[in-house]
Amino acid sequence: MRGGCGSRRIPAPGGQREALPVRSSPVTARLADIAAQAGVSEATVSRVLNGKPGVAAATRESVLAALDVLGYERPVKLRRRSEGLVGLITPELENPIFPAFAQVIAQGLTRQGYTPVLATQTPGGSTEDELTEMLVDRGVAGIIFVSGLHADTTADTGRYERLHGQGVPFVLVNGYSAGVRAPFVSPDDRAAMRLAVTHLASLGHERIGLALGPERFVPVQRKIEGFTRTMRERFATDCAPLIQHSLYTLEGGQAATGELLARGCTAVVCASDMMALGAIRAARQRGLAVPDDVSVIGFDDSPLIAFTDPPLTTIRQPVTAMGQAAVRTLLEEIGGTPAPHTEFVFLPELVVRGSTASRRHP
Repeated sequence: MRGGCGSRRIPAPGGQREALPVRSSPVTARLADIAAQAGVSEATVSRVLNGKPGVAAATRESVLAALDVLGYERPVKLRRRSEGLVGLITPELENPIFPAFAQVIAQGLTRQGYTPVLATQTPGGSTEDELTEMLVDRGVAGIIFVSGLHADTTADTGRYERLHGQGVPFVLVNGYSAGVRAPFVSPDDRAAMRLAVTHLASLGHERIGLALGPERFVPVQRKIEGFTRTMRERFATDCAPLIQHSLYTLEGGQAATGELLARGCTAVVCASDMMALGAIRAARQRGLAVPDDVSVIGFDDSPLIAFTDPPLTTIRQPVTAMGQAAVRTLLEEIGGTPAPHTEFVFLPELVVRGSTASRRHP
């Protein structure tokens, strides 16, 4: 006699028939075993196995340790991150400051036995989120973000909280957000503007303009604060007409400086060396000489910037110190002794070259 739909009975002693015991689902059994071993609920185990946020780091480690003890294979995204790969995400490589950061960070990682994986955003290419997902899927031990979406005050910081929930250590360079639980490494943008304005004021300039990127970025906001405060202390002037937003490109610097020169500025501080090169071009297009008629200061001290015509006076971003700090901090996170989730701020340096000079009085 046949039972229904795949079931079957076997003879039992005394001629009775007894159904085979119904076994628990392997998944259910595994969850229960892991939960008992880790001392947590099955729901917590499920969240960890599926890479969901909302689980404390210590609890997550207990669940992963229970997997190892019981001999279960970790899911691909949760396998022990021992490959020695560390991701480095930059917004682009056309601005020479980003290759400079990449070189310092890559060298620091290599010296510590890690292999850097450079992931760069390009116009129309992969987004920061897509690059992050790619690196996590490849089992990187951690990620360093340079000038990423964390610097954009309009961006959703939830992406970093999700990454934190996946147990992937990360460090953020240039751009602080109090809502993100991670170490930050930044230059002192306010101090940088004080150095620039003080230098130009000492040369007799009073009508000093500031050319920088979109206002939504943290470094931009901080530069404006430092610039405005120093200008008010020096000249008690309204700085609003002296600030011009544009793009962080040579063309952006050219456009912004054109506006500032039209407002009577005799000196321009730029938020990047690339913008400063555009500022020099804008001055020359108007028949003005740099530095005789217009003084220009950049920001970054990018490689080869000392060899421009004229050699550029700039604010040196401490790339080496910042890059080394980012590596050291990330490796501490990976090693289980996390650094404070705060901002480490590095002082910039004024490098005086040939693009600034005393104001020429009419």
